[in-house]
Amino acid sequence: MAVFGNLVRDHLSQVEKHNADALDNVADLFLGSIQAGGLILSGGAGHSLAAVAETFYRAGGLACVYPLYHPQIQPLHGGRASTSAERLTGLADEVFGKVELSGHDVLVVFSTSGVNPYPVELAIAAQNAGMPVVAVTSSPANAVAPRRADTTLAENASIVLDTLVAPGDSSYPPEAPVTAALSTVANAFLWAGILARLVDKGAAKGVEIPLWRSSNVPGGDEANQRYLDLYGPRVPQL
Repeated sequence: MAVFGNLVRDHLSQVEKHNADALDNVADLFLGSIQAGGLILSGGAGHSLAAVAETFYRAGGLACVYPLYHPQIQPLHGGRASTSAERLTGLADEVFGKVELSGHDVLVVFSTSGVNPYPVELAIAAQNAGMPVVAVTSSPANAVAPRRADTTLAENASIVLDTLVAPGDSSYPPEAPVTAALSTVANAFLWAGILARLVDKGAAKGVEIPLWRSSNVPGGDEANQRYLDLYGPRVPQL
């Protein structure tokens, strides 16, 4: 499987190069939010929820993340139903409306196609609240996806991170892709790239970045309790 391994490595190299400046800008946004006591909201639907899970309550992850979630948009609660739900108008406002905003928050929305009402309306709701929006999406996928909202996620974002995944998401075999979706890998890579930059920027400015420790290492539970006490009252999912 050297061909596939090389394909993934080449793709991530392209993603890193293409998004270098945008990643720095997102890390700056996050740093400002953390310094002001804000939260990082993360949202998505369907399999983009895998990226939302990556942002929330995991070892090495940001403790100040508020995951935006509704059972209807999760495939594990019904595959076909989740596809229908992300095309519903109004569901995003319902989910977003439950968050107690601080005025210093940032929204990150993951959506490969960036065309369905749920991710688009999440971004619009955040913009209407005066909140910066980071879109993690694919310009090649967006270019051919059927429009189901008046605008696209990218059009309602302050900063766009481009996963560069092909329409349909599959990557293998290269000559006629039918399997091996790359969006989840690219999403996780971009998110980790933000965190790496954030830690460096925090260290340079003397700002402590609130990061979870693994609960499966000595002292992990004790270290995490500090952030559970701090963010638990503001993030119901904790």
